[in-house]
Amino acid sequence: MSDVHARRPIKVLVVDDDPFVRAGLVDLIATDDGLELVGEAGDGRAAVETASRLRTDVALVDIRMPVMDGIAATGALRALPWPPAVAVLTTFDLDEYVYGALEAGAAGFLLKDTAPDEILRAVRIVAEGGAMLSPTVTRTVISRFHRPDAARTRTARAAAARLTPRERQVLATLADGMTNADIGDLLRLRESTVKAHVSRILTELGVSNRVQAAMVARDLAS
Repeated sequence: MSDVHARRPIKVLVVDDDPFVRAGLVDLIATDDGLELVGEAGDGRAAVETASRLRTDVALVDIRMPVMDGIAATGALRALPWPPAVAVLTTFDLDEYVYGALEAGAAGFLLKDTAPDEILRAVRIVAEGGAMLSPTVTRTVISRFHRPDAARTRTARAAAARLTPRERQVLATLADGMTNADIGDLLRLRESTVKAHVSRILTELGVSNRVQAAMVARDLAS
């Protein structure tokens, strides 16, 4: 059978100021035939320069780095003409910088001691447009660091008014960090239908990922 339709590897950029952490992530990526290392960088600015030159699907980005930290790097990477999905890495599960990175457009949140298989799974999930945060982490990060803003809430209400009643139900579940499968079980919908609803919700709300949509849902509930 022809291999013409085989999927191309997911191109990954590793960004961390610790050379030992970078080396470990590089070695891990090499174990998966579906992934391809496009480059590595020791700070956010170098990461943005690399991603602007080389096609990058996913950037694994450390939060605390010199020159340009993970928050600024996430925003800059997401602003590129062909933006990579970003999964942020941190040593702390409640690092306040993580919220900033999520607000800047990060689609994933990973502790550095996450199991190797889970890191590889996260790369695939965010490459496909999903979000890699456990429901517990999503709820905790949003609850602890999210601060409602009156102007943002007015904007959120106007955007939510364009959603169908079912889409508003789905949006409410995102605030609890529920997965597509969980939402499907709760609302008795096919997972593919949930995915379609989430896609339209992101478009109508003008956000780039479901974590940001969850923040909007929290604004609406405030």
